[in-house]
Amino acid sequence: MKNQRITLPDDDHRVLQFRLRDAARLPTTEDGDAPTATILPFRRDLPQVDHLPETDGADQAPSDFRHRMLTNIAALVLTAGLVLAGIWLATSIAEMRRTQDCLLMGRHDCAVITAPR
Repeated sequence: MKNQRITLPDDDHRVLQFRLRDAARLPTTEDGDAPTATILPFRRDLPQVDHLPETDGADQAPSDFRHRMLTNIAALVLTAGLVLAGIWLATSIAEMRRTQDCLLMGRHDCAVITAPR
């Protein structure tokens, strides 16, 4: 198969200008235009947001805390149950595999017999 390359004419390329949203705050050049490519350091002079309410957690109801703790306990119990079920399932599968391997080898003493007490 022949190599096929896509060739574009040289006049088909365009460079797009990137304009920041807060172009009014950018430093300007001598002629009054904002520079087109400026790398700005981290700006510490940005205004603080004052319209958000101050929250210290005192306005939350105690029942909200109780509900969160109950939800966390329920999640912990569910996770522990899933882990225990996974361990039980893994040991059951391993035991069945040992028994099947024993039977496939032709042995007759594969089953575990518990003695009565």
